[in-house]
Amino acid sequence: MNWTVLTRRSLLASAGAIVFMAAAAPTSVVKAGEKWDMPAGYSAKNFITKRYIAFAEEVTKNSGGELEIVVHPSGSLYKASEILRAVRSGQVPIGARYIGAHSKEDPIFGIDTVPFLATDADQAWKLYQASRPELEAALDKRGMKLLFTAVWPPQGLFSKKQVNSVADMKDVKFRAYDAGTTRLAQLMGAVPTKTEATEIGQAFSTGVAQSMIASGAIGVFRKMWDYVDYYYTVNAWLPKSVVVVNKDAWAKLDDKSKKVVMDAAASAEKDVWAAMKPTNDGYNKTMADNGINVLEPSAQLKADFQKIGQTMSSEWAEAAGDRGKKVIDAYKN
Repeated sequence: MNWTVLTRRSLLASAGAIVFMAAAAPTSVVKAGEKWDMPAGYSAKNFITKRYIAFAEEVTKNSGGELEIVVHPSGSLYKASEILRAVRSGQVPIGARYIGAHSKEDPIFGIDTVPFLATDADQAWKLYQASRPELEAALDKRGMKLLFTAVWPPQGLFSKKQVNSVADMKDVKFRAYDAGTTRLAQLMGAVPTKTEATEIGQAFSTGVAQSMIASGAIGVFRKMWDYVDYYYTVNAWLPKSVVVVNKDAWAKLDDKSKKVVMDAAASAEKDVWAAMKPTNDGYNKTMADNGINVLEPSAQLKADFQKIGQTMSSEWAEAAGDRGKKVIDAYKN
């Protein structure tokens, strides 16, 4: 038997079978889609994180799986403070971050945390529209593209005692967690005390803190009814988080995928802004049901805070330079 001839014939037959199988393969088989991991700092139970997840699912579905986005909540992939850097450096293609925490890097990131500049959802939206071009430019300079924003509930005043005017805040130990809240304490005549969110209960129970400005979400999640009797709906500011994408990762998407992402982003932004008010109403009700006096601020307290707001707005605009003046003018006109 001629083994060389037999082997040659076997190889030719195998090659023919492979060619046939490849030709007969269904044309619907495509390469696996791209996966984007999206870190987020807050719990999956949070109303904002729920919208992030809905956004990711919409992109995955409407792209036909060509682009899959997977949200990693609760700082499980990156700590909240590391997320913006991770997106900027390309360690992850997309991420969600509370942008006010980066105001030291660029004042424009802290525009929505200027006290008493925007005090309701309509004003917060107007401020966002006025500042968006500068916000996009600041992110673009750092290698990121803004997809959408999510607004947090307004910040109210928690206090162990009644507060009818800013004069009642004199020498009160006030929880401060950044430069802005420290400055606010100074202007109120209060004593700023550095306290992290995880230390709130201990700070209030030991007398380290007697008052703070925070959202109703903090009131509920930290069970502030165990520590204070009053919550004034002063609506000091409505902070925002941003969802951003690395510019290099964005550039690699085809036009169809980009449209899917932007359509889902527009839908998510609309939904999360609409969800804020009923969510906040629920927080306030829960606090009231648990014994906190949830009150509107007095006319005097409102006037006092507005005066402080004017001072801090001017200081912010000065720090932000021409860009800050441009944003404030666009917002107020």
